[in-house]
Amino acid sequence: MKILMTADPIGGVWTYAMDLCAALAANHCDVVLATLGAPLSHAQRAQAAGLRNMELRESTFLLEWMNSPWQSLESAAHWLMELEAEVAPDVIHLNHLVHGDLPWRAPVIVVGHSCVLSWWTAVRNEPAPESLATYRTRVRNSLRAANLVLAPTRAMMAALTKLYGPFKASRVIPNGRDGAGFGMGRKEPLILSAGRLWDDGKNVRLLCEIADRLPWPVHIAGSDTSPDGQRQSLSGVNAPGHLTSERLARWYRRAAIYALPARYEPFGLTALEAALCGCALVLGNLESLREVWGTNALYVCPDDPEELLTTLLSLIRDPSRRARYATLALLHATQYTPEKTASRYLGAYASVLKQKEIRACVSHSSITL
Repeated sequence: MKILMTADPIGGVWTYAMDLCAALAANHCDVVLATLGAPLSHAQRAQAAGLRNMELRESTFLLEWMNSPWQSLESAAHWLMELEAEVAPDVIHLNHLVHGDLPWRAPVIVVGHSCVLSWWTAVRNEPAPESLATYRTRVRNSLRAANLVLAPTRAMMAALTKLYGPFKASRVIPNGRDGAGFGMGRKEPLILSAGRLWDDGKNVRLLCEIADRLPWPVHIAGSDTSPDGQRQSLSGVNAPGHLTSERLARWYRRAAIYALPARYEPFGLTALEAALCGCALVLGNLESLREVWGTNALYVCPDDPEELLTTLLSLIRDPSRRARYATLALLHATQYTPEKTASRYLGAYASVLKQKEIRACVSHSSITL
């Protein structure tokens, strides 16, 4: 099977795509990965080059959540249609929300990893403004045209359906993470968080508010500059900047606690990575994160710095409780593997291919009659 897949190198979608492509290799799937949004780093190109079943095609066309993207996305549409004509894939797998309504020859799957409208409601606590009307229309048209819409959690699928549905078909497939690059290390008295510092959905500022009242240092890793050049500065914490997967894994292995008091997090790959390294998890009290972690993490209100402070202090002062939650998170994390994710994606690919065959048979029968 040959898949034409899109991805961006900016956040967790890149990590997801690399793990998924690697797992699909064992199932005889070749992937042409078309990147949008930003140039790849040298480390990302090297990572992609290590996948024997993947061919990389790069672009820097804007994504739908960026500023004034629509002209660039029209150019991206022409590029993607040319790629399909060249590659002749069996399935189109889009990891961005527009372009599902292009005149594709192959069946189309669109994965909703996140969206601006649900982000806005969660982070700003108000309906999305009228300025996002074009975004809403373009995403709705794309998702409704797709043969299948996927999301990593039931919570994210519910948000997509409410905002843009109904869809022809939908499924929930949780993300997975390859644990080979992770593992337990010698834990130190430090609290770690990670993510795009410029994304208010990560809510790392709540950690900054209480950092000087904690007996342990707080370290927050991640890019501090958004794609449009705006820089986010943090105070009271150590901010080592954007880290490669290998360097971030070393921080996970050192940290005793991983804190992500997010306002918006449709799945949370960084929490999964931290858990695989034996961190106790303190997460934002979100439906999506509770769906992923259940009773294997502690949760705090994203608007309550005192609750975050109290929860972190309870783990700092009670080593046995901290160890128990670290163990619970680690054991739970092992169920989210790329192999399980890939198996479910293969089922999704098979389902849209079957529907294509059925439509072809019906069309042929109609012509014969």
